[in-house]
Amino acid sequence: MSFSELDFQYMQQALALARLAQPISMPNPAVGCVLVRDGIVIGQGHTLPVGNDHAEVQAVKDCLAKGNDLKGATAYVTLEPCSHYGRTPPCALRLINEGIGRVVIACLDPNPLVAGRGVRMLEEAGVKVEVGLCEDEAWMSNAGFMTRMVKKRPWVRLKVAMSLDGQTALTNGVSQWITGAEARQDGHRYRARSGAIVTGIGTVLADDPQMTVRLGDVVAQRQPLKVVLDSTLKMPLDAKILQGQTLIVTCDDQTQKAQKLRELGAEVVSLPSDGGKVDLSALLDELGRREINDVHLEAGAVLNGAFLDADLVDELVVYMAPKILGAGRGAFDIAKLTSLGGVRSWHVRSFERVGADLKIILTKR
Repeated sequence: MSFSELDFQYMQQALALARLAQPISMPNPAVGCVLVRDGIVIGQGHTLPVGNDHAEVQAVKDCLAKGNDLKGATAYVTLEPCSHYGRTPPCALRLINEGIGRVVIACLDPNPLVAGRGVRMLEEAGVKVEVGLCEDEAWMSNAGFMTRMVKKRPWVRLKVAMSLDGQTALTNGVSQWITGAEARQDGHRYRARSGAIVTGIGTVLADDPQMTVRLGDVVAQRQPLKVVLDSTLKMPLDAKILQGQTLIVTCDDQTQKAQKLRELGAEVVSLPSDGGKVDLSALLDELGRREINDVHLEAGAVLNGAFLDADLVDELVVYMAPKILGAGRGAFDIAKLTSLGGVRSWHVRSFERVGADLKIILTKR
């Protein structure tokens, strides 16, 4: 299918709007919509928090509020308009009723309630539909939602900050700070767009982290679910991570310690054991049932390695500082390999400077 340079520009504008929705739309996908008529943008919008307007409806309302005419306009939308009644009415029907003449869709929706039905609804009403403009970028902008719809589990993003020689801390455990303030702030933006932040009890015992979203001096209004893997419930009762919504995942929740943690406000659940540790596949299944789209993994080398060895990491976000630490603590404690044929390769999505540091994003896809 052939798209023009203007089509590309308008879809890029819709993708920028979708990024604004990422911290607020979950568990719904983050979608952007731009309405264009006679070469002029007449309305735009993005997904609002769950239960509120989707991107298409926001764009329509924006257009009408400005007194613009929608008849025959083109809608650029980053994900297939929904076709079913859920928390809100179908967006495809709203576009039809407003007289939209053409809809350009970046990516089809794998949700079984949609999955091509939005396109069919539009086409049966006489609307011209074109699909596939900036498809890969649109898919990645909603990787968590897409993964949960297809695999019934979240997208797992592993974030790590390291030196040039791959160390995350000195041998004595000191790690604050290898990377600069800009990189740390950028990391908080990934937290903000995640449904859950996952770490291990080893990190809690070593660093006593808060694991919250803090952008500048502002603590975000919406905080992701904090998830701690703690198979034998070593969690200190005064740990900072217990402040706020915290899920502690163990292999035995019928203990006096579990009850004390619940009294402090934490949720404690037991999942199957894998060699004495929480089964990571069972963990992701549980988070998928909770409608978590994106998991942001911030952990130590052991848990990082366990996720990698289980082939459960979808994306790596690596912040690399221009420093050499020498002996220290590595980022990934993975099973030893005997040949290079067993090494997993990653696709480099992007790399950029963040302050004085380098950020590299890698995926399997």
